[in-house]
Amino acid sequence: EGLEFPEGPIALADGSVLVVEIVGGRLTRIATDGTKSVVAQLGDGPNGAAVGPDGWVYVCNNGGMTPDASHRGRIQKVNLETGEFQDLYTECDGHLLTAPNDIVFDTDGGFWFTDLGGNAIYYAQPDGSAISCPLPQVDGPNGIGLSPDGKTLYWSETHTRMVHRRRITAPGVLQQSPGHGVHAFFR
Repeated sequence: EGLEFPEGPIALADGSVLVVEIVGGRLTRIATDGTKSVVAQLGDGPNGAAVGPDGWVYVCNNGGMTPDASHRGRIQKVNLETGEFQDLYTECDGHLLTAPNDIVFDTDGGFWFTDLGGNAIYYAQPDGSAISCPLPQVDGPNGIGLSPDGKTLYWSETHTRMVHRRRITAPGVLQQSPGHGVHAFFR
């Protein structure tokens, strides 16, 4: 109770659960007894979240999705112990992130994330050293995940109500879809 649009739950080893609160603009920990504590007040609209290989939490912040130019989409990195956070990525090759939504880490330590407002899927390094856009034209990408063997990327499209997949050939690299672009996996 009392959460403001919770998303991106992460179960932690101690039994607590982390959620982002899109409307509340924060990352919150819920203990096993139900008590809540704010880990970090991130601002705007934190959406998807995942724990990285370094133990920090990586958050897709959609920027609040307002027309105000000061609110921009970004990827944030949060220290669970101190609540310290930083903006890690705000753009890729000069294109601003619009509304990052969901995130998943691969076994190589990099992460894939969707940008619902920018209609793109990105791949980035958790140290802030590199970001690329392997899928620049996707219709409202929302959820994202990997197959158990880490060789296939799956994503859902909100507007088309479809789930797509692509083979991963190297970290951040997707096999070209044969024939007609991206094919739906489920309809």
